[in-house]
Amino acid sequence: MILGIDTSLGTTVAVIEPDGVVVDQADSADPLAHAEVIGTLLQRVAGGREITQVAAGMGPGPFTGLRIGIAAARAFALGGDGGRGIPVVPVVSHDAAALGVALADPFAEVPRFAVVTDARRREFAYSVYDGIDGDGLPVRAVGPALAHRDEIDDVLAGLGARRHDVHAVSGAMVALAAARALAAARRIGPDDALYLRSPDVAVPAVPKRVVS
Repeated sequence: MILGIDTSLGTTVAVIEPDGVVVDQADSADPLAHAEVIGTLLQRVAGGREITQVAAGMGPGPFTGLRIGIAAARAFALGGDGGRGIPVVPVVSHDAAALGVALADPFAEVPRFAVVTDARRREFAYSVYDGIDGDGLPVRAVGPALAHRDEIDDVLAGLGARRHDVHAVSGAMVALAAARALAAARRIGPDDALYLRSPDVAVPAVPKRVVS
């Protein structure tokens, strides 16, 4: 069974079987309480189950929230009595959302479309997809990238992409994307998180003295 974890928007945890059957899923829509809920959701969904892989949503997402989910995925993969030592499969969170869009009507021809998520600060994050490939995975043509709120529609029109606003990423879709990538012996996500922007922390120009 594959455990999917994503904190790019809210917090989502799911367990699926390799064929995509959802065993369990739990979500929190609060975009500011990842650390408070991730442990409870993991215990509720993954407790007592024989997990063989962990799929981690790598963003795009805000710095603090995203790293909580990735850290939780890596800790779960390493932890347990005697250490689980199971693989972590990275998945671009927009790819998981795109898979959900495509599967919403599996018999329809999927034209070029865009997954759009709120990046705050009057910006949207977007990725553009050209349908689904032979392995059942979304074909990302553009992104992830950022666009100003007032420019996003013009950007997508220029790319010929139909807009799909996504307010929550499904842990089951994160896990399913990982399952399909594993079946095809493909790596579909980056090792490093896809942060929307650099953290709001800067190294002082002149080091401060430490005094007792």
